[in-house]
Amino acid sequence: MSQGVQSATGQRRSKVITGHQVDTRIVSIDIFRGLTMLIMIFVNDLASVKGLPWWTYHMEEVNGLTYVDMVFPAFLFIVGMSLPIAVKARLKKNSSLSWLWFHVLLRTLSLLVLGLILANAWNGDAALMRISSPAWAFTALLGAVLFWNVYGGSERFQTLSSVNAHNRLAPAEARAGAFADHREPPGRLVRSRVLKFAGLVLLIGMFLIYRRTTHNGQVAWIDFSYWEILGIIGWTYLAISILYIPTRRWDWAPVAWFGLLLLFSIGTTAKWMTWPNHLPPYIWPFDTGSLCMIVMGGVITSNIFLSSTESLGKKMKVALVFACSTLAAAVLLTPLGISKNHATPAWCLYSVGSSVLIFAALYWICDVKKKNRWAFWIRPAGANTLTTYLVPDLYYYGAAAIGFRLLGDLDQSWAGVVRAVIFTLVMLGVAALLTKWRVRMQL
Repeated sequence: MSQGVQSATGQRRSKVITGHQVDTRIVSIDIFRGLTMLIMIFVNDLASVKGLPWWTYHMEEVNGLTYVDMVFPAFLFIVGMSLPIAVKARLKKNSSLSWLWFHVLLRTLSLLVLGLILANAWNGDAALMRISSPAWAFTALLGAVLFWNVYGGSERFQTLSSVNAHNRLAPAEARAGAFADHREPPGRLVRSRVLKFAGLVLLIGMFLIYRRTTHNGQVAWIDFSYWEILGIIGWTYLAISILYIPTRRWDWAPVAWFGLLLLFSIGTTAKWMTWPNHLPPYIWPFDTGSLCMIVMGGVITSNIFLSSTESLGKKMKVALVFACSTLAAAVLLTPLGISKNHATPAWCLYSVGSSVLIFAALYWICDVKKKNRWAFWIRPAGANTLTTYLVPDLYYYGAAAIGFRLLGDLDQSWAGVVRAVIFTLVMLGVAALLTKWRVRMQL
């Protein structure tokens, strides 16, 4: 969810096709995103494997965290890193703030729709819908892919293809599906519109037929009590946009917002304030402030590394100070608990601090030293993130609908780890092929 800009060091940035934005970009953001996608797919499949050490699973109600508990906050952190770049590019394309806010609301709505599909996927009543829950979810996601895909012949496609065709610094993307700038024939434009319309019909149709049975036996429609990761990202993205966009010209504003969000998170975790827990997200999208704090940490990091006035050494020092400060604060706030499930301040701060350090290392390796060939196999996932995110879900629902599972018998101990590794590589391979075949979702 990001774009890059020219850095102070005068280094050229690669131009690639993303899930929803295009501009010059810092290579390490794509690689960081790709690594996060890699780990996400791996740990999600590993969750069903039994007999592994504790650190390979989420920490449930135990006070602590593992690397698994830091995958979701890494996504949020990257959302924050991407926001200043995306806003700048959007305003450069169209200076209207009304249009910018329309785009923010539209993207939020799109993420909420996808989140609701995933959150309700396994709860449908096949007898009432005349279609199994997995088949319903697969069909709904297929409609989403058709509707939000960037097709040849569209204005967005022309922009994307033009950018990628002139990219000399991203051979991975070129191998993963670069195509030259050209005008598509009218027939292809018509076909793209037909496919988008078909996708919209599928989406609306699946939502209309959805029915579930509640615990007390009542027939109900979509459950809005949980938004799934994509929906949560949507609400958090909206909340941070509300804070960031009006104050984007002030360099100190993200730091101030970060501090206020931290205080708010402390207050809600310590039960000094309970009212946020009783408000729906469409009234109060900030929730307890914890997830918003992680995203704002990404905004701060983005501003540090994308500064056009600071030297590389100054950027690294400021990033190190920020990372160490958040980690020190996390230690001080550990008495309030370290819990992903409860989104405690310490969990958020540990996640932000570690993300800053990881990104700083990737920035040094990939953007400063230009050593990024090693990441060729994950960069398509980082550049085509939303499609990659949905590939495993499409597999799970499609396989469940026909009663198939890849290496399903390997669900014990280290044999399950092997299965998860194979599954992850297959999913990344499928995502790379889809990228090559121009299947790129853009919200």
